[in-house]
Amino acid sequence: MAGLPAVLAFDPVHTAAVFPPDVLARLGRSLDLRGPYPSLGGVDLADTEVVVTGWGGPPIDAAVLDRAPRLRAVLHSAGSVKAFVGPEVFERGIQVSSAAGVNAVPVAEYTLAALVLAAKRVLPAGRRAPVDERQVTTPTGIGLRGRAVGVVGASRVGRLVVAGLVVAGARVLLADPYLGAEAASAMGAELTGLDALCRSCDLVTVHAPELPSTRHMFDRRRLGLLPDGTVLVNTSRGSLLDHEALAEECGAGRLAAVLDVTDPEPLPPDHPLLSLPEVLITPHVAGASGRERRLLGEFTAAEAERLTAGQALQGLVRWDELSRSA
Repeated sequence: MAGLPAVLAFDPVHTAAVFPPDVLARLGRSLDLRGPYPSLGGVDLADTEVVVTGWGGPPIDAAVLDRAPRLRAVLHSAGSVKAFVGPEVFERGIQVSSAAGVNAVPVAEYTLAALVLAAKRVLPAGRRAPVDERQVTTPTGIGLRGRAVGVVGASRVGRLVVAGLVVAGARVLLADPYLGAEAASAMGAELTGLDALCRSCDLVTVHAPELPSTRHMFDRRRLGLLPDGTVLVNTSRGSLLDHEALAEECGAGRLAAVLDVTDPEPLPPDHPLLSLPEVLITPHVAGASGRERRLLGEFTAAEAERLTAGQALQGLVRWDELSRSA
């Protein structure tokens, strides 16, 4: 039985990692594939029922939709769809699915690893000369168990991080304007305001979306609320932090930071954050990388199977949620 007519619309450089041969073959059992195409200009879409998108993919706008009258689904093999799927897609009743939930897992794993290392005070200690562990007096405040950890944003990643912290025995304070106290409690967290969270936690991790309202949510004033010695972890978007104010706080030795995202990205080579001993910057590697990327393709292939079987898509994106999501 022939699969649904479909095109792959993303930068072909990502094909091998996201859709290695066995995953591409699985996808091809549900879809009759053409591409990948980095651009849909000039591609015949008259019979296309599914567009599989990914990193470097073209926008699915009104011009594309007018050439694809049979389009019924957009399956995105990466995270956010905001950059290329507009309201006209949803207005025409086309289903949109994203692998964001899959991509959230390695981001949460990175975040939890950073928090564990920060709680053990490994980051600054690792830059000092090795010492005999028998000569070290371990402070009672080290570790996650019983410690107040602040999680900013109950996003997909934020929720996974909360779950991991609860298992580790931490006391989790959660700030999210769209979440109720009962929902936070069901996750094992205490709902609080962002300023109160900042005053109460010396480990804070950021998982809020990039929106006009969240730009520099950690500005000079809010950074000043954090207790001395706080470690701030950001795997969300660089724009959420005022990097100049953060550099001043970290340069003074008052705060430390683990940043997988920056603003701009990458930072200029002379930016002060790059040379500070209390700051660890990684090159946006928290999300699916290397062998993790095939998980995105496997999820997309499973979504194609669900689509052809008439089942509900697990990564379904809703237009009314996009305004407050990443």
